[in-house]
Amino acid sequence: MEGFDEPDGRIADPSRLLIEYLELYRQTMLRKIDGLDDDQLRHTVLPSGWTPLELIKHLGHVERRWIQWGFQAIAVEDPWGDNDPQTGRWSVGPDESVDDLRNFLLQQGVRTTRVLSSAPLDTPAEIGGRFSEDPPTLGWIGFHLLQEYARHLGHLDVVRELIDQQTGE
Repeated sequence: MEGFDEPDGRIADPSRLLIEYLELYRQTMLRKIDGLDDDQLRHTVLPSGWTPLELIKHLGHVERRWIQWGFQAIAVEDPWGDNDPQTGRWSVGPDESVDDLRNFLLQQGVRTTRVLSSAPLDTPAEIGGRFSEDPPTLGWIGFHLLQEYARHLGHLDVVRELIDQQTGE
């Protein structure tokens, strides 16, 4: 599995750093599922039960919840669409393809990048979407997304090693 290159160490702008690291983690996440077959992507090797494909879908929905519905206060259909309404667990339907979920994640990344590029990090989220009062700032949301990716990349490292002994960034 290929390694990854961190953003240029001379970048000082926090918005640019957030954008670069989110893109790095998003691409690393997708690279980590490369080479897995459909069965490996859709079946779990963990007691908790989540699958690599469910994780990809979850991260796309996380970005959508925090950026579109949260920061921009734009209504989204089924903001919790990564969760099965019966179990509350992440889920992927049999009709949801790997390509569709990859593209969904990448589309959400484009929106995140556009928003992080166009507003100062101290801008509070709009009221009316996810937030009815005391909204977090764009910077807080961006760093929340960053930690979400970092944490889940570690999870996927372990899962990938359990599936086929692949290790690395």
